[in-house]
Amino acid sequence: MSNSRRDFLRRSSAFLSAAMLASRQGWPDAAAGPIRMVNGAAAAGLDFRLRNGAMGRKFQVETMPGGLGVIDFDGDGWPDLFCTNGAALPSLTKTGPEYWNRLYRNNRDGTFSDVTVKAALQGEGYNMGVAVGDYNNDGHEDLFVVGVHANHLYRNNGDGTFTDVTQEAGLKGAGSLGRPAWSVAACWIDYDNDGRLDLFISNYCDWEPGTDPICGGMEADMRAYCHPDHYRAQPMQLYHNNGDGTFTEVTRKQGLPDLLGKGMGLSMADFADDGRPGIFVANDNARNLLLRNRGKGLEEIGVDAGVAYNGDGRTISGMGADFGDIDGDGRFDIVMTGLKNETFDVFLNRGHGDFEDGGAQTGMLRLSRPVTGWGCGLVDLDNDGWLDLFVAGGGFDLKEEQPNRIFRNLGGKFADVSGAVGAGFEVARLHRGVVFADFDRDGRIDAAVTALNGPTELWWNRSPIRHWLELRLVGSRSNRSAIGAQVNCKTESLTQMRCVNSSVGYASSSDLTVHFGLGEEREAEIEIHWSPGQVQKLGMTAADQRLTVREPT
Repeated sequence: MSNSRRDFLRRSSAFLSAAMLASRQGWPDAAAGPIRMVNGAAAAGLDFRLRNGAMGRKFQVETMPGGLGVIDFDGDGWPDLFCTNGAALPSLTKTGPEYWNRLYRNNRDGTFSDVTVKAALQGEGYNMGVAVGDYNNDGHEDLFVVGVHANHLYRNNGDGTFTDVTQEAGLKGAGSLGRPAWSVAACWIDYDNDGRLDLFISNYCDWEPGTDPICGGMEADMRAYCHPDHYRAQPMQLYHNNGDGTFTEVTRKQGLPDLLGKGMGLSMADFADDGRPGIFVANDNARNLLLRNRGKGLEEIGVDAGVAYNGDGRTISGMGADFGDIDGDGRFDIVMTGLKNETFDVFLNRGHGDFEDGGAQTGMLRLSRPVTGWGCGLVDLDNDGWLDLFVAGGGFDLKEEQPNRIFRNLGGKFADVSGAVGAGFEVARLHRGVVFADFDRDGRIDAAVTALNGPTELWWNRSPIRHWLELRLVGSRSNRSAIGAQVNCKTESLTQMRCVNSSVGYASSSDLTVHFGLGEEREAEIEIHWSPGQVQKLGMTAADQRLTVREPT
């Protein structure tokens, strides 16, 4: 870690300690800055419905689709939206437009237009999730779509169209697994710091159409989805970017062939504070995985780091995951969603790559007990400088529908404010993926959520106006998307940190733009740590603006 970065965080930590001991001035309170959200999907032209192909047979795959991706595909600076979709069962084919993936262009006036056909992104197969990033450093964001037995890399041509380059990129086929994978999520990461985005894939379990056991009862109306223990886990996979448009699988070369766990959501951040971002993988009823980046490779340290199991030494049905500084101590913590009565996992970072269970300390142990959560994200919804938690709520079957949840961060402790967010927010559906972006560029983070066989929700953030700052980073020596770079933001009352990362929550990719809520502060000191270790200081920066920052060459 560079001296400037160490000094920056030391000053920030000292300030926070003094503030906590003295008066709590600058901490939010429950009465101030309420969060307000309004569903505007229909008026905005977002008419996507997630289809899972369910016909009553209870195929395991039909419980899991719903990933979304935020992508500025046309480079106009406004976030667009990509939606993955299912397919007919048991054929796993998109038999009609109702199963197409969809791309919606942001019209910059609060509405969106379906440009799927023009972009050639209807897709094929039974899709689950998506990862957004500029893998070939040409300045255009690309899409990697994962699914059941087939993944697809779509290269952005820069003219509003995409080309499926999966075969020529070396990403077609089962790779080291030897049989087709059921992939749920993926993450772009430059693990070897060569300026090119590599690819990590979270695989779930070994499944074939028609092989599901009968669970719940022999009668059709008594059938239920089987527990994950009925299926064998599949290993994760890592692909190295060769820099010529192709990838080479290096899973075994990196010593990772035994990373089993029924992987679902994943996220990335520099949790060890060594300038090298690593990956957390939420696993379904198996120990979670934490991959520490050693500079030239990844090492799994979940058990030693204290994140493989919860505070009771148990596993949960891990689904969505995200990194973020929950308690304001300058370190990236982890949150992971699960089923109701399991309680969500919160792992508080205590430094040097060590974590401790923070469920009780943050209040999540009690608050999450009645909630089944899928997608999630640590985002500052009220612009007070503290990361709130948005959770896409929903069970497995129709009788288990749930509303979304918002847990407001009150200085390191969460409060469920879902009931006061706004009319219609507590509608119960089988929600799945959720992504975050400032879709209308008003300085407040919005959310888009999918639901099985239901309409997509677009939650416009209408919280009271507070100051904010947004930065879009462009790499030069680093990868063009700047994925892995860290931004520190310091004001008189608070210090914040963000890692540029699109993989957030469950099977989804949020906006690569970094957002900071500043509360009543009108300026902030900005410091950027690019992936190779280069530090860029912007000095005091005025609030309420959106900046594009290029890495110094």
